[in-house]
Amino acid sequence: MSEGHSVLFDQDSYNQSGRNSGVQGYSGDVVDGLDFYQSNYQDSFGTNPNGFNAPQGDYSLNAYNEAPRMVEISLLAAFGTGGFPNEPPLLEELGVNFDHIKIKTLSVLNPFRKINTQIYEDSDIAGPLMFIVLMGTFMLLSGKLQFGYIYGVALMGWLGIFCILNLMSLNGIGLTRTASILGYCILPIVLLSGFNMVFRTTGYIKILASMLPVIWSTYSASTMFVAVLSMTEQRLLIMYPISIFYTSFVLMTVF
Repeated sequence: MSEGHSVLFDQDSYNQSGRNSGVQGYSGDVVDGLDFYQSNYQDSFGTNPNGFNAPQGDYSLNAYNEAPRMVEISLLAAFGTGGFPNEPPLLEELGVNFDHIKIKTLSVLNPFRKINTQIYEDSDIAGPLMFIVLMGTFMLLSGKLQFGYIYGVALMGWLGIFCILNLMSLNGIGLTRTASILGYCILPIVLLSGFNMVFRTTGYIKILASMLPVIWSTYSASTMFVAVLSMTEQRLLIMYPISIFYTSFVLMTVF
């Protein structure tokens, strides 16, 4: 180690060399004569040193002959197509297809028509929930608060029929598809609850009015299950638990 010098650096010699070279030293003195490198940022950005020029042109919406579109923010735009361009409606994103709901409803009202099994691959629950709430509302207007019984019987019957169908069939069926078919076929009982709200029937008319929706709903549901599961020879075995399921709702509606 040399005498008079620090191991790291010499403070005085570093400051003196900084003044001579035009660099500010640790002492904080500002020296004159600084000569910085002069450059033009715009010119260097426009041309690449390797010979590749930056792309030039108008990238605004007007270059594609498309006018800017204002996004509509409202409740109607959320359920329609008034939001962003080419945006599907909210109900379509949630899986609510009104065309399939209409076709399934007409299939229940006319059980003798030919069934398109591809429609029932869309196991929507929107239609069944609407029918169940409507039936409970009709009962409420008739003076019967039966929402709890409706949901309880629907849940137990749905799980029971699901287990029976999977034990009887080779292909099997899902929970949502079972609930969708059973829920759509409850429509005749919903009509019965609306009829019972307006007209008070007694005697044989009441018995006949109770039996007709059960037969109607049972036949429609069994026809759909047979078409989906290919269980033509077991149709009567399918109709038995389904008829008990719909009879429970009729008893709540009429009595």
